[in-house]
Amino acid sequence: MPQLSETIYAPELDGGQWIQHGPVSLKALRDKAVVLIDFWDYTCVNCIRTLPYVVAWNKRYKNSGLVVVGVHAPEFSFAREGSHVAEAAARFGLEYPIVLDNEYAIWRAYSNRFWPAKYLVDAKGRIRYYHFGEGAYQETEVAIQGLLRELNPAASLPPPMEPVRDSDRPGAVCYRVTPELYLGYARGQFGNFEGVVRDRPHDYRDLGPHVEGMTYLAGRWLVEQESARSEAPGAAISLRYTAKDVNLVMAPPAGARVRAEITLEGTQRAGEDVKFEGDHGFITVDRPRMYNVVANESVVSGSVTIRADAAGLAVYAFTFISCVAS
Repeated sequence: MPQLSETIYAPELDGGQWIQHGPVSLKALRDKAVVLIDFWDYTCVNCIRTLPYVVAWNKRYKNSGLVVVGVHAPEFSFAREGSHVAEAAARFGLEYPIVLDNEYAIWRAYSNRFWPAKYLVDAKGRIRYYHFGEGAYQETEVAIQGLLRELNPAASLPPPMEPVRDSDRPGAVCYRVTPELYLGYARGQFGNFEGVVRDRPHDYRDLGPHVEGMTYLAGRWLVEQESARSEAPGAAISLRYTAKDVNLVMAPPAGARVRAEITLEGTQRAGEDVKFEGDHGFITVDRPRMYNVVANESVVSGSVTIRADAAGLAVYAFTFISCVAS
């Protein structure tokens, strides 16, 4: 368990914009509360998968002295918009204080480098525990309980909660899968023979075959620093992958919506955001967020093509799920 033996006092949560139940002062909470600080981004699949636990811990322990604070550090520029974060907070059932850390002031104060990242602060203001990424849910809850008992030795606390997913249970298998694939030229891995043209529309050809871990553009796209945007109907992006789930962060044109046709080969299973008209699967992109494109029963190798029905579909990153129940 990553508990700290040295004394490190938690920096104050200064420099952001509070959009829900704030501001929170760590100094004011000294000798009154234990604080769980969760660095997250609403488009990050690993963050999203931890949120059911954070929500449950807030409900379980807020009356016992736990204060949960969500520090939203945006991975993409559209995630700086407070209305997008507020909508996501309502959708995920987040009822605790949330601060927008758009300038990464809190992120830097904590020397943080990960989405998600959790820091547990005791009643004296010291960081006593941390965890990066998914997993270790029971360990984290045990650490929360330990600090709450230091605050109030007579506290009556429930047993640690059961896993919310079978893939979180002991013995679950996590495979090596396709790594996250960004779709802007700053960090993107494009397999098109001619490469990508930066910051101006270009007609791309996808000549195949496809190599796993690369994305391939076809049709007219504008590739910018953090995203690629369709510039004409029929613009397509394809990839081969190995994973259980495939997710794609997408955004529509401002004030509009756009449909993305989803083509899967073989026995792959369409994700929860895919709807069907006959044999044709599509996703209606009506707000900037992460969309679930593929949801297989286990880790498989497959391929997927996303084709925009109109200009203006922006795609930011593919993410993949690796863990399955044993």
